[in-house]
Amino acid sequence: MSDPHPVRRPVQRLVGVYDADASFRGEVAYWIGARLGRAHCALCDITHSPIRQRSGWKACRADLPVPFELFHRDDQPPEVPAAAGTEAPYVLADTGSDLVLLLDRDALEACGGEVDVFAQALDEALRQHGLTWPAE
Repeated sequence: MSDPHPVRRPVQRLVGVYDADASFRGEVAYWIGARLGRAHCALCDITHSPIRQRSGWKACRADLPVPFELFHRDDQPPEVPAAAGTEAPYVLADTGSDLVLLLDRDALEACGGEVDVFAQALDEALRQHGLTWPAE
């Protein structure tokens, strides 16, 4: 018989990885490619307008009970892509003992660039993986 109240692991931080490179050349190439329809990153659509971070994203990030670290393909720690097991963009939860893939490319794409939809998808993914925010 399974426990109706399984132990839920708390998240210590979130990690997001853009489908773009961090170098100046990479940033410019992505910006131009996005304008020409040749480059696309669903996580970028959530966090940034064409010029800067979206105010809705800044508010969402500030309201999270854990840090949300963002990386690019070329500056992410080596354990992140290994844990994700998929191509960027993606969002993982760090429990302190492991990294759990929460949102992959398709899940981020389904958010349609909407911060509120992203926040709901994030909460649902936490529940699905038996994770919780600290002190819940």
